[in-house]
Amino acid sequence: MLQRKITKSIEDFYKNQPGKALMVIGARQVGKSYIIDAFTSSNYSSVIKIDFIENPDYISIFEDAQGAEDILLRLSALFGEKMIPGETIIFFDEVQECKELITQIKYLIQEGSYDYILSGSLLGTVFKDIVSAPVGYMDIMEMYPLDFEEFAWANGVGAKVIDALRKCFEQKQPVDSFVHERMMALFELYLIVGGMPAAVSAYLDSKNLRKVAEEQRAILRLYKRDISKYDEQNRLYLNEIFDLIPSELNAKNKRFIFKNLHNKARFDKYYDSFLWLKNAGVALPVNVVDEPKVPLLLSKSQNLFKLFSNDVGLLAAQYGNEIQLKILQHETTINFGSIYENVAAQELSAHGYTLYYYNSKKYGELDFVIEKEGKVLPIEIKSGKDYYRHNAMDNVLSIAEYAIEEGYVFCNGNVDNKGKVTYFPIYMLMFLQKSEMPSEIVFNTDFSDLNERV
Repeated sequence: MLQRKITKSIEDFYKNQPGKALMVIGARQVGKSYIIDAFTSSNYSSVIKIDFIENPDYISIFEDAQGAEDILLRLSALFGEKMIPGETIIFFDEVQECKELITQIKYLIQEGSYDYILSGSLLGTVFKDIVSAPVGYMDIMEMYPLDFEEFAWANGVGAKVIDALRKCFEQKQPVDSFVHERMMALFELYLIVGGMPAAVSAYLDSKNLRKVAEEQRAILRLYKRDISKYDEQNRLYLNEIFDLIPSELNAKNKRFIFKNLHNKARFDKYYDSFLWLKNAGVALPVNVVDEPKVPLLLSKSQNLFKLFSNDVGLLAAQYGNEIQLKILQHETTINFGSIYENVAAQELSAHGYTLYYYNSKKYGELDFVIEKEGKVLPIEIKSGKDYYRHNAMDNVLSIAEYAIEEGYVFCNGNVDNKGKVTYFPIYMLMFLQKSEMPSEIVFNTDFSDLNERV
């Protein structure tokens, strides 16, 4: 079984938030059902699973239901002996097929006899049609393909090695040269296999990259079917955009150019299609900001962006042309820059960061800018040997108005530091994590002194 970080998050949720349901969302084939099946079977004596794709008849359970009593009566007719109050969890899978459930789940939770967990794909594309989401009764957790740390676990890299690498990251110290070389080799493998569980399992079982590619192509075909099924009106635009992701990333500036779709293409015409791909978890848009200042959202441009794949392995499969072997052989014809940036985009997204980049005719372009601990952190991704050259970062760090304290360059080299810039091996993206909010934020106030002034 592949070890996933979200497993602990799900366990913590049900320990610390009784009386609430959890919905796990994410792109197709990221492993949602598998992880939930493992969690429910390990933590409950009785599990009821209702998959609305495999059994569409189950949708009728919620049609015209007048509340929890109606729904539970219908469920008991199907699963009577398994419905044990206080011991049963009901797993609703592929809930995008049953929008009525989202509005009814509140009443099931209020009734209180059972625990509930939900999962779904493409929910961001259908939520707009839901009348009432159960705020306060259900939390949402997003799941992604395996990030690089999870991929390392799957390939036998133990906690001792990860902890040593994390220490090097935090203390900005070089990694042992042997460990560094082996981790770089593992990272190159990640560029090919990516983080889709089916592809990772295919590699671990066979070590055959052709079998990996077969799994990846099957996922891409599934995405294409979803596009045709869920957005019939705009599916031609969606297919065009989806197919153009590799070539646009391979372009010099990596920005999505609308004329490559159509000579007269306009952003407003295609906006819904880009939004669909983002909400389906299939693509990761990175919007430009006018200034690298907190909050970055205020200077975000809506119609100028880069578009990355949700998984670097799927990106490799889209490129085709035996790119797997070319990556392993370090062929100079491959634009490793775009592939490295795709890894950075998916790592940062999986770690909870909102993605932006900065571009200025005067100062140059920064690959990514993120908000970390309330400050702007500029990031450059370098795939070549000249990673000490980064004019845009130097320019931005020198501007007093921006007051940016440091910048990170992720590259093929070992850990190094020069002035305000720290150089990290590309695989250390796995340690760029958002700080968790404290469980309690107590702010004592006493305004009684105002009474003395009146």
